[in-house]
Amino acid sequence: MSGIAKVPLTVAGAEALKAELQRLKSVERPSIVKAIAEARAQGDISENAEYDAAKERQGFIEGRILELEAKLSSAQMIDPKTLEEDGRVVFGVTVDLEEVETGERASYQIVGEDEADIKHSKISFSSPIARAMIGKSAGDTVEVRAPGGSKEYEIVDVRYV
Repeated sequence: MSGIAKVPLTVAGAEALKAELQRLKSVERPSIVKAIAEARAQGDISENAEYDAAKERQGFIEGRILELEAKLSSAQMIDPKTLEEDGRVVFGVTVDLEEVETGERASYQIVGEDEADIKHSKISFSSPIARAMIGKSAGDTVEVRAPGGSKEYEIVDVRYV
C-alpha cells in the first residue's frame, strides 16, 4: 500500500462506476477509434473538423477510463446493510430528518463524493449536513449552517439499507 488514501464508496456507487468503465472500454473506445479511422480516410486531416472532434473525444474517454480505474482501485467498499453501528449515523446510511421549524421531512443517503446526487437524495459525506449528522443517533437534533442561515433538524430514523 503506497500511501494512497482509501476513498469510501457504497457498493451501489462502485457498481455504477464499474458499469461506466465497462461501457467506455467496450462501446465508446472502439466507436471513437472507428470515427478517427473514418475521418483519416477522408484525406487531409489538417482541416478536418470531424477528426479534431474525434481526437478530442478520444482524449476525454481515455482520461475518464484512467480516472475511473484510479477511483475503483483506491475505493473502500462499504455495504450499509452489513454495518452494525448501534443506530449511529455513519457513511452509507440513510437518514430520515425533520426540519424542526417547518416540520418538513426528508431522507438522505450519505455517500462518497462521486455518488452524491441531490435529485436522488444522495449527499456527500463531506457536505455540511452530513458532517453535522455523523456520529449522531435517532432523536438527536443537529444544527446545520447553510448560506441562508442555520437550520435545526431532528434525526427521525437511521436506516442501514
